[in-house]
Amino acid sequence: MGEGKGNKILVIDDEAVIREGIRQTMCLEGYEVEVAPNGKIGLEKLQKSSFQVVVSDLKMPGMHGIEVLKAIRVLQPDVPVIIITGYATVDSAVEAMKNGAFDYLTKPFLPEQIAEKINSAARQRELELSSLPGEEDNLEDHACDAFVGRSKQMQKVYQRILQVAPTNSTVLITGESGTGKELAARAIHNNSHRKDQPFVAVDCNSLPENLLESELFGHVKGSFTGATQTKPGLFSVANGGTLFLDEISNLSMTTQAKLLRVLQQREVTPIGGTKATSIDIRLIAATNKGLEEMVEAGTFRDDLYFRLNIIPVDLPPLRDRQGDATLLITHFMKKFSEEIGKEIKGLSAEARIALESYHFPGNVRELENIIERAVVLAQGEAIVRDDLELRSADDDIISEIGIPLNTEELKENKRIARERAVEPVEKAFVYAALERNNWNVTKAAEETGMLRPNFQAMLKKLGVSVKNHNTG
Repeated sequence: MGEGKGNKILVIDDEAVIREGIRQTMCLEGYEVEVAPNGKIGLEKLQKSSFQVVVSDLKMPGMHGIEVLKAIRVLQPDVPVIIITGYATVDSAVEAMKNGAFDYLTKPFLPEQIAEKINSAARQRELELSSLPGEEDNLEDHACDAFVGRSKQMQKVYQRILQVAPTNSTVLITGESGTGKELAARAIHNNSHRKDQPFVAVDCNSLPENLLESELFGHVKGSFTGATQTKPGLFSVANGGTLFLDEISNLSMTTQAKLLRVLQQREVTPIGGTKATSIDIRLIAATNKGLEEMVEAGTFRDDLYFRLNIIPVDLPPLRDRQGDATLLITHFMKKFSEEIGKEIKGLSAEARIALESYHFPGNVRELENIIERAVVLAQGEAIVRDDLELRSADDDIISEIGIPLNTEELKENKRIARERAVEPVEKAFVYAALERNNWNVTKAAEETGMLRPNFQAMLKKLGVSVKNHNTG
């Protein structure tokens, strides 16, 4: 009793009497228990919370228990899964165990039997957690070379890429424009067993509906005006590899229905054709729009959304990736200096402050474009403020803090504005001192007449990282 106290378990079963029976039994054992009536809701819960143990029925309408099991192995690979089956066959148990189940139990069973299995799984989970090494610092080194970033947010992205890459699961990549959705898709492909097969990328926003369908599914000669010859679709071109559909929110309802059929049947029929061809592809989709809201509004099919969203990868905006902007600035300066053939050695203090004050609505892509332009425009060895061609941070302050509506708000907004005005001066002071002293904190503090602890405290307050500054 109480062995699992503080542990959360998930029970997925379409029979209310089973899931409620397990819930009551395990609550008495000291567990926190969440239940789900089907695989879809169960996986939604797994995307939002971490669990100590998952219990899932094998035979459920809609999504089979083996499908649920495979998705859990990607979403939370270290979580033990106990499969329940009413079919006491060797085949179903073997299939579950082959797909990574911790254990299985056949119906009917006694409360103490399921409690024993769950307690055993929880003990095993605790042992594995206690023996795990510390968090890996350089997942990006082997996740994919195209990403640059060491922030916690990006470490989670790298971890998810490494989890999902070896599987054949459909992946939905979400994120604002410019966050690197195609880079993430390529990283998944390059870390999969399909890496030597084609990676085919399609921008669903670039073609009108009829041409997009022809591109995706192919067409036979004479099937529509202009179809002068038979053409294979990109599903066929990507056969054996990965098909990446970018901005999938732009698909019409008709095209969505055809895509759903392809995913369900794993075969494609060209426009005007009658013969379906089997395909073996890994589908990755991406969107910068909220598909959930589109589902609620009736502009995106809920059944297609669920098929796409089993394994989500969410890319954070650059403004939320603490410390990564500095790494990216250095990376892009080096890249474009080499490409353009210039000796650019760094940024002036004013230029660095301007970049760090900017919120990058276009994310990494915008930062890349800004640095490329600055390298081209730079007259000396350092990029200066004017080379960036950025709007002043002052231009955005009203939109950020809002227009005051009364004297209290005016007082508060003026206080915020004063703090904002002081920060660039402090940043200019520390950046200039660090640049003059080759980013040596002790030397910079001595030169400016500050005690080293006070100088370090100012760096911390301003969010200035010396560690992330790579002069190489």
